[in-house]
Amino acid sequence: MDIKDFLAQKREVVLKRWLELILDTYPADAANFLRLEKDRFKNPVGHVLTQGTGILYDALLDEKDPDDIKKALDDIIRVLAVQDLMPSQAIAFVFQLKQAIREEAGQAICGQDLFDALSHYEVKIDTIALCAFDVYARCREEVHSVRSSEIKTERDMAIRLLNMLKRSEKQ
Repeated sequence: MDIKDFLAQKREVVLKRWLELILDTYPADAANFLRLEKDRFKNPVGHVLTQGTGILYDALLDEKDPDDIKKALDDIIRVLAVQDLMPSQAIAFVFQLKQAIREEAGQAICGQDLFDALSHYEVKIDTIALCAFDVYARCREEVHSVRSSEIKTERDMAIRLLNMLKRSEKQ
């Protein structure tokens, strides 16, 4: 069996572990909610994480369109970009895939002499992480732009109110 077939066979167990590693970075109450609530409308973050990690795992195994990878990363990172996280924390989820693969399939990989072949997939994970950093930077720029626009709008409203008060005092 080659490494690709092996990783495809282990898809569900690796994805489950990967999601657990991601959720472990959240506070306990939030993590429990994200784990247990299955309704995508009540738990959009959990839904995005589940869907996105599945797409990224499949992209790891197959040559996927880079736009599909960027879309999955964008969905996940938009959730993370609005939180007060360091950039390294926001993209750490990509590297946690390596840990999930090693924890869930490591012994079998070593037993089947597939360890050297695994390095090819680890390089692909690193490439996805670099793409994630680009997506994160763009998302943070968008968040900053929105916040800046909100501040400017509030400032303009305050100036208008002050001008109205000045006009009413003159009358």
